[in-house]
Amino acid sequence: MPSVAPVWLFTGPEIGERNAAVEQLKAGAAKAGNLDIHSLYAADVRIGEVISLLQNGSLFADARFVVLRNAEIIKKKDDIDQLSAWIQESAGITDACLVLVSDETSVDKKLENCVPKDHKRIFWEMFENRKEEWIVSFFRKEGFSVDQEAVETILELVENNTDALRVACSRFVLLYPPAHRVTAEDVLNILEHTREESAFTLFDSLTEGDLEGAVEIAQKLSLSKDSSPVQLIAGLTWCFRRLADWHRLARTGSMDEFSLKKAGFSGKRAIEQYRRAARRWDASAAGRILALLASTDLSLRSGGTAIQDCQLDLCLYAILEKNGEAPAVLESGVWY
Repeated sequence: MPSVAPVWLFTGPEIGERNAAVEQLKAGAAKAGNLDIHSLYAADVRIGEVISLLQNGSLFADARFVVLRNAEIIKKKDDIDQLSAWIQESAGITDACLVLVSDETSVDKKLENCVPKDHKRIFWEMFENRKEEWIVSFFRKEGFSVDQEAVETILELVENNTDALRVACSRFVLLYPPAHRVTAEDVLNILEHTREESAFTLFDSLTEGDLEGAVEIAQKLSLSKDSSPVQLIAGLTWCFRRLADWHRLARTGSMDEFSLKKAGFSGKRAIEQYRRAARRWDASAAGRILALLASTDLSLRSGGTAIQDCQLDLCLYAILEKNGEAPAVLESGVWY
């Protein structure tokens, strides 16, 4: 059986399960001894530096474990050639491991082809019913029970991945005694009043027509080490794709409770949010906004970090005040 290179490619929006898979790999690598662990972002490091870490590492470590995030932006031929050369040379080694990670569902085809077939996995977002089961199961394991309305409220207030759900649900375990039954009122008391800003609260602010509030949320998130303008655009893109889904359901007359829940629109707050969004942006505007978000994503990735906040603010302005009409562009490609 041919030796396999110690490189993995984990993609997709289900952050919780994806992170768990990375931790599982890390635990396996730790069996070789003391690990030299690095978590890096492709935008902040040169591929040559990543290769150097994999080949050399620390004098006090038995193995190197490198996680390289935002792998979708690795597109330059030289970068892919360097990674490909290391992957070919490292087949069979046990003292180094590289995990390429992306929130997208795919990366550059040439890079993807470098990774062994059995080492690639897409972590798709869970269907709505699976998320409900996940929450109920979490509370049951902790000795709690939870109302159906509380489950729906949690899903409305928390980002759609198990990592965020785990953090949110853990708050109830810390704050309430064992055997407590979590109600919708409990959820509002704990999560609504202590909610952290995200792309989803940003979208909610936009649906309210609150540009000032939206810009404030974006600025707060841009200062967070756990977020970036590119991630915000990805989150908003997901929300506006859902809005496009809403408009498709409306065109076919499938707006009954069963059809909405089947399409993932469950809970009174979520349904009201998308009704509000649909009143503000029709199907044509939703399409323009998705195109605007795609071009903004490209601009953010290719431009310098110094103007990213300005580009994001202009995008929010165009969404709310121009119904998705893109800002003017200078010949240099910089928005004004």
